[in-house]
Amino acid sequence: MAVETLLDRPEYIRQLKSWQGQNDLIKIVTGVRRCGKSKLFELFQRQLQLDKIADDSQIVSINLEDLIQTRKIGLTEDTEHFLVGYEKLLDYILERLNPQKINFVFIDEVQLLRDWQKVANALRLQKNVDVYLTGSNAYMFSSDLANSLGGRYVEIKMQPLSFLEYYMAYRLMAGDTLRTRQDFLKFGDFQAAYEHYIRESGFPQTLKMLYDRQHISDYLRDTVYLNTVQKDIVKRFNIADTNKLDAVVKYMFDNIGNETSVRSIERGLNAGGHKISVPTIDRIIEGLLDSFLMYKCDRYDIKGKQYLDSNSKYYVADIGLRTAMLGIKDMDAGHILENVVYLELIHRGYEVSVGKIHKGSKLVEVDFVAKKSGGIVEYYQVALNVLGSELLERELAPLEAIDDNYPKFLLTMDYGSGENNGIKRLNVLDWLLGQV
Repeated sequence: MAVETLLDRPEYIRQLKSWQGQNDLIKIVTGVRRCGKSKLFELFQRQLQLDKIADDSQIVSINLEDLIQTRKIGLTEDTEHFLVGYEKLLDYILERLNPQKINFVFIDEVQLLRDWQKVANALRLQKNVDVYLTGSNAYMFSSDLANSLGGRYVEIKMQPLSFLEYYMAYRLMAGDTLRTRQDFLKFGDFQAAYEHYIRESGFPQTLKMLYDRQHISDYLRDTVYLNTVQKDIVKRFNIADTNKLDAVVKYMFDNIGNETSVRSIERGLNAGGHKISVPTIDRIIEGLLDSFLMYKCDRYDIKGKQYLDSNSKYYVADIGLRTAMLGIKDMDAGHILENVVYLELIHRGYEVSVGKIHKGSKLVEVDFVAKKSGGIVEYYQVALNVLGSELLERELAPLEAIDDNYPKFLLTMDYGSGENNGIKRLNVLDWLLGQV
């Protein structure tokens, strides 16, 4: 019960509550499969009832992955494995609306329904209906939303557990009975929790597996990975050779944080004995990005203030998933930490890119340029440690080359904090936990 209470995901509940009542906007929660979207809807429905905003008669909840429920509605699958019969779904919902009150309609995994946008738009136009959807594939939303919904939607991007969310669960599962976030953060073995986090995953379901790494790995490979690639990549691109797909995925997972192009991936795979064409690699990467299994981080010219076309970096949605696919031998601790920081910046609402800037005649890299709406910019370097003066100078150099006055941070595993020429040095675990 304690772990369930902990996983309320308060930040996402806060975002849903901030849009609740704006009935002319469809609220869409997107994210990788099994990151907790369905559970979030359950929690939000409970919150609506606790706040006395709605009772059972005002809530209609449908999960399109639930075969029993979809058959009850009358939905069937077509030859491409989409559910068809959106009119039946719309009739089913309309029959259950309370005409005297505001109704809250929740539809899980809406991308499984062909012409889903017609249902969403019809419900949005009802003055007494507040619509909430979840989706696990960006491809299904791109053109449909822009063209059919006329921009009348907001997207809430959901991820597996952040390190802070995982750490709170870790403490509870260790038997702690403290009740507030501040209590949990006063005396904690942050390093031990971090090691569990990167090996055992931030997917919520894995917390119930009590650190059983074999069980967790099986779940991540079979339920998360295979389920996602089968539904979102294999069927969509008609990929017959799943060995090629796995080879590309493992290569991408193994090269998080490295500048990568499709050509360099082709060369790397060929060197490993995998003959895979550039178009096939390109399709697989598109599928990984659209299914939220990976993120693309483009390069950005800091001085020229423009994005660069070539050699982006890629980061995986969950380090534990990477561990399940690649194992724990020779784990690249530096790039893993960089990946965790990237995910945290995304979680905090930043648009993130890799910075490039000239220091004299040399082009140097700033790990992350993080932007928020309103023009706020922050610069981040990430390193395991900078205990030697030579290491410190090397990590500071890219930040020192930036001549604007936006905040600059160096995040490391070193204990304590400090400042060098206006650049703040912070312990990365403290930063991840929101303590600095």
